[in-house]
Amino acid sequence: MVLFVDNEVRFDVPYSYMKLRPGEKIIDRLDSIEDTKGNGGDIGNMFITNLRILWYLLSATGVSLSIGFNCVVSTSTTLVNSHLKGKTEALHILTSYKNSKFEFIFTNLIPGNYRHFTSVMGVHKAYVLSKLYRELKLRGSVVQNKQLKILPSEQIYSNTAGVWNLSSDQGNLGTLIITNIRIVWFADINEAFNISLPYLQITSVKIQESKFGLTLVLTSHESSGGYVLGFKLDSVDKLQSIHKEINTLYQVYLNNPIYGVHYIWTKKTPPSQNETKPIDDLQELATDERNEISNTFTIYMTESNKNGQNLPKYYPQLGLSVENLKDGFTLKKLWEVIPQNN
Repeated sequence: MVLFVDNEVRFDVPYSYMKLRPGEKIIDRLDSIEDTKGNGGDIGNMFITNLRILWYLLSATGVSLSIGFNCVVSTSTTLVNSHLKGKTEALHILTSYKNSKFEFIFTNLIPGNYRHFTSVMGVHKAYVLSKLYRELKLRGSVVQNKQLKILPSEQIYSNTAGVWNLSSDQGNLGTLIITNIRIVWFADINEAFNISLPYLQITSVKIQESKFGLTLVLTSHESSGGYVLGFKLDSVDKLQSIHKEINTLYQVYLNNPIYGVHYIWTKKTPPSQNETKPIDDLQELATDERNEISNTFTIYMTESNKNGQNLPKYYPQLGLSVENLKDGFTLKKLWEVIPQNN
C-alpha cells in the first residue's frame, strides 16, 4: 500500500479520485471558496483532509482540484482582487509537482471569515511534522538511551534483542521493535545506526533462505528507495513468530492506516458534524476516468513556468520528454563525454 493523493497535484479529477482513502479524514470543510487564480468569479467548496486539499466548483461538474500536502512548498497570505469579493486577503499556496511549480489562490467569500488560512496552514504544518508515520528513515533520531521515541498513537507490541541486520557482509547485532505504525531496528554498539520503516512503505514481508540461513526479509516501496532489509535471529521459532506478528499488524494497518496528522482546534469551535459530511455522500463530481493532467494545469503555473523554459518537450531521439534545453546546448553536446570540435 502506497499513498498517492498526498504526493500529487491533480486538476479536474474524476469523483473516484476525490473519494476519501482508507485512513483519510476530513479535518475542515469550507463553503463559498473562490479559486481566484483558476476559476475566478465562481463559487466552490473546499475540504481539508489529513492528506490533501480538495476544492470543487459548484456550478460545473468535473472542475476540481486535489493538492497533496507533500507537494506544498509554502502557504502564505496575499492581497488579491477577487471577482466576487473585490480587494481582499487570500490564501496563496505554492506547490511543486513533476518538475513544475504551481500556485493556487483561494478567497473566502464569507465576510470576515479567514478560517481557510488557519486550517490549511495548520494542517500542512502538522503533516510536515509527522513524516516518521509515512516515510522510511535511516540513521534518524528515533532512539534515545536504547529506548524508542514513541509517536502519538503509537503502541509497542514487541521488543526483541539479538536481531542481526544483514545490510553488511558481517551483519550488525541490534534490537528490533515492532509497533502498530512501523518497524524499528537499531544497533547495540551505536543506536544512531538505525532504521524506521512504516508499514505504509512496506511492499512485502517474507522469510527466505540466504547465505546466513533463514532470514526475515522486508522490502520497501520504490518511492522510499526500494530497500531490501534482511534480519536474522538465532531461533527459527522466534523468527517465524516475528514474521507472523509483523504480517498481522501490517494487515491491520492496511485496513486502518495511521498517518499521524493531528490538528487541534484552539481558538475557534471546530466545524459541526453536518459541515464535515463524507465526500462519498456528495453528488458525483465527474464520471470519466483521467489518468493524465488536464490542460487546465497551465493556468496555475507560476510565472517562471509560463515562459515555457521549464515545460517538457518531446525529443524523438530519446523517446522522452525533457525540459527545454538552454541556449547554446544541444542533445549531442549533452551526451558527449569528451567535447568534439565541429
